[in-house]
Amino acid sequence: MGELLAIFALVLFSSNIIITKIASSRVNMNLGFLISVGMNILFGSILLVTQLLFFSQGHIEWNTKGFLLFLLGGVFSTYLGRWFFFETIDKLGPTRASAFQTSNPLFTTIIAWLFLGEVLHWIDVSAIVLILFGLFLVSYVPQVTGKREAAAGQEQMATKNQLKQVVSIKWLIQSGILLAFLSSMSYALGNIVRGVAIQSWQEPILGGVLGAFAGFILHTVTNKHTRHFFLELKKADSLGITLFAISGCITITAQILVIASMHYIPISIANLITLSTPVLVTPASYFLFKNQEKVTAVTFAGIVLVLSGISLVIL
Repeated sequence: MGELLAIFALVLFSSNIIITKIASSRVNMNLGFLISVGMNILFGSILLVTQLLFFSQGHIEWNTKGFLLFLLGGVFSTYLGRWFFFETIDKLGPTRASAFQTSNPLFTTIIAWLFLGEVLHWIDVSAIVLILFGLFLVSYVPQVTGKREAAAGQEQMATKNQLKQVVSIKWLIQSGILLAFLSSMSYALGNIVRGVAIQSWQEPILGGVLGAFAGFILHTVTNKHTRHFFLELKKADSLGITLFAISGCITITAQILVIASMHYIPISIANLITLSTPVLVTPASYFLFKNQEKVTAVTFAGIVLVLSGISLVIL
């Protein structure tokens, strides 16, 4: 059950990456983020009302620990993780942004092992190794591109030796690489917190809505575009707005599925499956964007390994 929920979340997260790439070319990313997170709350609330009316008989037992943890999970995932990730997609493209998430499952597994005492079966460990190696192959080509960009940056710095260190840091930020790793770490911490929360309070839909609410409040406070939101909304491209709205519906649904899956399977396994987005994003990006990101046979070999690892976990 948990594996199937995680796979459905994987499909939704992968679709969101492609949609975000298209939407970001039409609408400012800060405005798009507000639209997306706002839709998180709206669509998540609709799902919550549906649950209360038809499945929970209008009653949810209160759990303070779960409430606080779901809010904290939203800070890490909905606010920090997604904001960093949106910026990464805009700077690196969908395939490279997705590929940099390879470090996320590793962070999550280590944190779950050190602080939660989560012990995995040797089959699960083998699957993790297989999937991580496959994701490395998927990211191999983008990393080569990144090295070329780094070489170009170093060549420019040769004439400014006294500013070498400063320029290097600036390049890391501007290139999107630092943002990609910050996104990965934020998502890992968010998933760990949500995994702990769902064990004490089995309310994945409410948990997803609480996280979205926390992310929305923080981004509203820190986003300089908030005060001009409705003015910018009127001027923005209608298709871009629609795509970011769809993105919001997709991401809250995916987050709820991930949270629910963590009730049935280890946090590290659920996280690993849902973040294997390159296996779906790479082929889609190849055809939709005419291989702009230089996908090769090595990339597709990595996809096969990731799918094999996921199959090993399920079987």
